Amino acid sequence: MFKNILVPIDPAEPAFADDALAKAKQLSKDYGAKLHLLAVCPEVQSFVSSQLPEGFQDREMKETETMLHALEERMELGSGATDVEVRSGTVDTEVIEAAKNRAIDLIIMTSHKPGLSTYFVGSHAAHIVRHAPCSVMVLRGD
Repeated sequence: MFKNILVPIDPAEPAFADDALAKAKQLSKDYGAKLHLLAVCPEVQSFVSSQLPEGFQDREMKETETMLHALEERMELGSGATDVEVRSGTVDTEVIEAAKNRAIDLIIMTSHKPGLSTYFVGSHAAHIVRHAPCSVMVLRGD
């Protein structure tokens, strides 16, 4: 049923994706699907980047990739069953773009319980659900 599953990981809160990773691992085994782990680092505006140490964005991207590789190893799905990607930009835009580019069948993600601000501004999960080119499974976080 599923051949390519995307799991977005928040680089600031990787443990928040544990439930999504567990569900993705289960579905990967059930369907022989490939898992794509994606982290999106926020794009730093030029006026802010001038105040940051030189190479800050590059270090952040490398550290995030290292974190994703550690999660990939923890999945223990074997060689070629997973891949990782780090992007820079807006979370919902990059997740949707990655889903389109990689022929993703299912996005599995966790979402915080909505607060009052979410109803006015919207959440990344809500935007992804509305605009994704595939099915989206949203697991409610604590």
